[in-house]
Order: sequence, then structure tokens, then C-alpha cells
Amino acid sequence: MSEIENTEPKPLKTILVVDDEESLRVIIRNALKRRGYQVETADHGKKASTLLTEKKYDAVLLDIRIPGMDGFSLLEQVRRQENPPPVIMITAEDTMKNAIEAMKRGAFDYLAKPFDVEELEVIVEKALRERALEVEVEKLREEVREIREEQVAPNTLVGHSKPIRELHKLIGKLAAMDVTVLVQGESGTGKELIARAIHRESPRAMHPFMAVNVAAIPKDLLEGELFGHVRGAFTGANEDRTGYFEKVGKGTLFLDEIGDMPLSLQAKILRVLQEKEVTRLGSTSSRAIHCRVITATHQNLEKMVKEKKFREDLYYRLNVVPVEVAPLRMRKEDIALLANHFLQKFCVELGTGSKVFSKETLVLLKKYAWPGNVRELENIVKRSIVLSPGTTISQEVVEPFLSGQLPQMNLDEIAIEDLVRQKLQLFLSKWDGYDVDDLYDVVIQRVEKPLIELVLQKTEGNQLKAAKMLGINRNTLHKKLKTLKIALN
Repeated sequence: MSEIENTEPKPLKTILVVDDEESLRVIIRNALKRRGYQVETADHGKKASTLLTEKKYDAVLLDIRIPGMDGFSLLEQVRRQENPPPVIMITAEDTMKNAIEAMKRGAFDYLAKPFDVEELEVIVEKALRERALEVEVEKLREEVREIREEQVAPNTLVGHSKPIRELHKLIGKLAAMDVTVLVQGESGTGKELIARAIHRESPRAMHPFMAVNVAAIPKDLLEGELFGHVRGAFTGANEDRTGYFEKVGKGTLFLDEIGDMPLSLQAKILRVLQEKEVTRLGSTSSRAIHCRVITATHQNLEKMVKEKKFREDLYYRLNVVPVEVAPLRMRKEDIALLANHFLQKFCVELGTGSKVFSKETLVLLKKYAWPGNVRELENIVKRSIVLSPGTTISQEVVEPFLSGQLPQMNLDEIAIEDLVRQKLQLFLSKWDGYDVDDLYDVVIQRVEKPLIELVLQKTEGNQLKAAKMLGINRNTLHKKLKTLKIALN
């Protein structure tokens, strides 16, 4: 029984033909009926106006000159409808003025009599296809609007799945308890978002939240960054510097990728957590700290403890309350919500105007395993926006990203400033929460090194020619080779 119900034929598309020539109405009606459409006709403006008021049509063929009412007036009546059907204007007066006026007032297309019936059929099919797409886009936009109403502030965990609901409850409990938290989960699952949520809902919310990626800081600099140093502690320490444990005050310090911390530093971190005080590098006196510490890792710390790669006492000190973050493949029902969340965010950031995913695209996204989790989804949404010319992001645009076959981009057509800007935007996002006071030097060095290397390749290692190309003297180039550690082949 259910199979019979599912195979019921779809209702026929209904087209209204308005023309005072009976012979033309008959020709059009017969041609469109053969194509499988339901056709109604009107030979008078007032009759057509009444029909348009009483019924909804999928398309309208409308003569400009008809008795009882001007064709352009009827066109305006149609255009005032909610989700108006496409209107194809027909006229025996093939003038530039009529054509311009028809299109200016919102007609889908314009046909001059006499016209070929096959040409009319093609235009009608095209109009109906585009209307079906507009209806689908509007439905998708409505879904996005509903999703947007549910969205809250940035840095909020998005999702309605059971793992996310349980996570929300746990965050509520942890926010009220001033204990050390260890957040564990695969890369890209949003561990920092969880830490920020705990801080935001806690009594410490009025104080700073600082995130430190342990893996991103060179091991020989990490201790000084965390604990600070005094003047003269090492070469280049020209003044006292406050470390993150002090700098965050009564706020929350988030130590990401704690599993990458050197064993030599782990003992000092343990002491800081136990004694609630730090000793700056080069100093003999300790300073009290008042922050809360939340840590995170994608590694299996329990396994690392067994392998003697992570201190057992520090592990138990950090793991007072463990938080496990489910990978995206375990919460498929959140994928569409997250995709639309990122779509809204990046359309605003990139200034592209509103876009939507087609239904086929959302189905494709839900089927994918997402090894890179939420971060991978975020990146793919951003790329898809850039590569989608229209308002709908199709399956064809997204599919290459999911198979790992990235579409080739013509770099000749992209300004170098745009490439640099995109890379800097990603680079700066990773510095969020850091005390940046030498950003200019860091960025210049990262651009300067590949430039000098490429110029040396072009000059086949000839430093004199390379210096000339770069517009600097040879001594300056020699210094930069040393500073930037550029090896000469």
C-alpha cells in the first residue's frame, strides 16, 4: 500500500495563456499539452485578472496588447504575488521599447509574433526549471532563517545531537566548579570552544581567557612564555616579562595540546598547579597565581603515561574532571546545522551575499566521514563559498573537496595581495589570545625567506645578481641569509 502511495504522479504544471487571438491560443495550448502541461486560457484582460486572483499558476504567457487591460498592468499584478510565477511576454509589435519595458518590469522573457512553437516550448521549460529552483532556494533560505534564529553568540557549540546535549549539561556543571579540566578529543572537534564555554559561564567570566597552543611554541621558549622571566635571565632578556600564568590574572588559562609538553617542563607545571605559584626564569622568588587551568589534547594521555612519555602525577592532577568530545562522524545530525552556521558566518565575512546549500549537497555532507571533524567542515564551507558563482552551493562544487581532489585554481588570475591576505587571515586567527608585540617582524621574515630563496634559484645561486634583483646590497643579502638560515646549494 505504501509503495502505491509513494508512486502517485506529481500534479501537472499549470500555465495560463492570455491572448485575444483564438487561433494562437489553440496552437499554444495544444503544443504545451503535448509537453505534459495543464493549460488554461483567457481572451480578455479582466478575465485573466480574475483567474490570476483566484488561482496560482506555474507560468504565464501574456500578450502585451489585449482587450480590457494593458498587458503590462497584468504583468505588475503577477509580480505583486508572493513567489510570483515567471511571465513570458508576447507581442506583434517587436520594438526595442516593448522589449526593454517588458524586461524592466520583471518579465522572464520576451517573444515577438510570429514565433516558432519549439522556441516557445524551450523558453517555457527554462522558465519552469528556474522557478522550481527559486522555490527550492526559498525553502532552503527559510530553513537557514530558522537555524539563524537558534544561533547565539560566536564561539558557541552548535548542535542538537545527544553528545552535544550531554556536553552542554557537563559544561553547566563544570562552570560552577573551580576545578582543573582535561578536554580530550580528536583534532578539529572544538576543544577550545568547550574551554571558552566553561569560562564564559563561570564566575571568572569577567576576567581574561587566554589560549596557549603548547605545540606551537618552540620548546626552548615555552617555559619563559608560561612563567615569565626577569631581566638578564638569558641572552636577549632585556627586561622583565610576565608569563601567561600571571598575565591571565583571575581568569582562565587554556593549555592546548598539553600532550606535546616536554617532560622536563611537566614537573614544573605540576608544582605550579599544586602550589598555586610560579617562579620566573632567572628569579629566586615565587609569585602567587589565581587562575583556573583547563587543558586539552588529541593524544591518549593514559597510553602516554604507560609509555613514560607523560608524567603520571601530572596526568591525574589535570584529569580531575575529564571531558570527552565526540568526533563529528558520531553526531551526523549536527552536520547540516554546523554547515549552515559556517555558511552564514563566511558569507558575511567574505561579503558574497546570502548563499544556500542544495538538498543534494547537504545529503553529501552528512554521508562523509569527516576525518578532520568540525575544522574540516568549516574549511570546506569557506572554500565552497569562494568557488560557487551563484546563490546555491551545488554538489558538484563540494564533492571534489570530500574526495581530496581539490579543483585547480588559476593563480595567474588571483592577485598576489589577495593570496597574501587570505594566508595572513588564517595566520592571525592562530594568534588569538597571544600577547603579540613583534607581529610585523614575524610576518616579514616569513615572506622574506621564500622570496630570497626563489630569487637565488632564479639566479642559480649568484648572490650579486640576486641582491640586484631584490634592490639591496650584497652585504645586506649576506646578513639576511644568516638571519633567515637560508642554505646555499
